[in-house]
Amino acid sequence: MKPFTQLKGLVAPMDRANVDTDMIIPKQFLKSIKRSGFGPNLFDELRYLDEGQPGQDCSNRPLNKDFPLNFPRYQGASVLLARENFGCGSSREHAPWALEDYGFRCIIAPSYADIFFNNCFKNGVLPIALGAEIVDRLFQEMYATEGYQLDVDLEAQTVTTPSGEVIPFEVESGRKHCLLNGLDDIGITLQQADAIREYEAKRRKEAPWLFSRSA
Repeated sequence: MKPFTQLKGLVAPMDRANVDTDMIIPKQFLKSIKRSGFGPNLFDELRYLDEGQPGQDCSNRPLNKDFPLNFPRYQGASVLLARENFGCGSSREHAPWALEDYGFRCIIAPSYADIFFNNCFKNGVLPIALGAEIVDRLFQEMYATEGYQLDVDLEAQTVTTPSGEVIPFEVESGRKHCLLNGLDDIGITLQQADAIREYEAKRRKEAPWLFSRSA
């Protein structure tokens, strides 16, 4: 998992409440358990005018020109500005996979569905919860300013606007540690690799029959 420390990124809007995980990555694309390759199908039903299928080349599909992520001004965005209850619906981990694969490393919204919120931290995406009034103001500033960027500093737990306003945010210390160091659940376990090997060697001596294989 890629560490998250600081990010200065272009902001793109998802200006609707209750965006569920099926909207983020539709169900027909859940056949793979790889973490990569989902970016082209992020918000598939909103980005394209046809119905997408797994393995389909998206480069030739008709685009919905009214969907903001297709606007030239938002190309290359790495910060997604969203509304309340983002990531509701099913618990599919493919949702943060698709967001990260597209290029989003940070989401800012007033609130999130709990499981989606947890899954983001496990997959290198920083979900920041800010007050609805603050988020609304960021939307207004973003719409008014093409090329609108935010500076996100996880260590300092701040978001800085182009005008220099510094907005603090809260993040649980354990999740912060994992993101800063690029640790997912497997990475956390591997930090105890020496202790695990020592335990296994001890158990082999104490109960060798548990490790024997029948012919």
